[in-house]
Amino acid sequence: MASEVVRQLIDAGIHYGHRVSRWNPKMRPYIYRRHNLIHIIDIKETVRGLLYARKFLANAVGDGGDVLFVGTKRQARQAIRSAAERVGMHYVCERWLGGTLTNFRTIRSRLTRLEELEALEESGQISQFGKKMMSSLTREKNKIKRNLDGIRKMSRLPAAVVVIDVRREHIAVKEAKKLGIATVCLIDTDSDPDYADIPIPGNDDAIRAIELIVGQLADAVEEGLKGRAVRVEEDGGQGQRRRSRRPTTARAVQAPKAEEKAPEVPAAMEPPVAAEQPGTPAPEGAVADAPSE
Repeated sequence: MASEVVRQLIDAGIHYGHRVSRWNPKMRPYIYRRHNLIHIIDIKETVRGLLYARKFLANAVGDGGDVLFVGTKRQARQAIRSAAERVGMHYVCERWLGGTLTNFRTIRSRLTRLEELEALEESGQISQFGKKMMSSLTREKNKIKRNLDGIRKMSRLPAAVVVIDVRREHIAVKEAKKLGIATVCLIDTDSDPDYADIPIPGNDDAIRAIELIVGQLADAVEEGLKGRAVRVEEDGGQGQRRRSRRPTTARAVQAPKAEEKAPEVPAAMEPPVAAEQPGTPAPEGAVADAPSE
């Protein structure tokens, strides 16, 4: 199964980073080599991060927590929405409003306003207003729904946040870290891995790569939901143990230890790299590079 996942990741171009001139030096441990002024991401590190993320999300959801999927860039929107809806979790795929986590009470008030506007429209009472007011109310409803529809059922802070492209979603990850919420991030070679509690190094611009990573994380959430259901059945009539509503990351997965063995990647599945031009050997000890979408 691991070999199949590795093959799918390589086929999706997960190992292609950005140009050398755009790299973040903190990403050096996750880079395999450099080629034609492009960084190549170490596929072993990608698989290691993905496995840690799957395990953590399954445990977090199994313990009763929720997951918030965040990805507002064009390449990630459809994948984020589809994966979150498939497992019944929350998502933000249009625009991250500042304070979505740190000022959650205000966000809930906007969702209450959305429900009021929808009730006016469904009951037909909106037709009692003039054309200008009707147009204004309709625009307000559409705007709130576009930005907040994915979190309208989120009644408490999530246990974890899955983020695609931490450079673009820097406000989201900062809010999560301020509240102690664990972050699982797909990070490219131009990103800062310090923002992620569990980094998954990989191409965050390729649609296929994003779909594959988000799909794997959604499968882990689904496993956690099944474990939660089994736990409820085992508890019988007593129900689940009462849990604090405050977010906690005490059990968050720590950064992978250097001594932990990475999943083996067959030689035949090493990231494909074109042959070097004769007469232009790479300097010894140089860091490798690879193409970005």
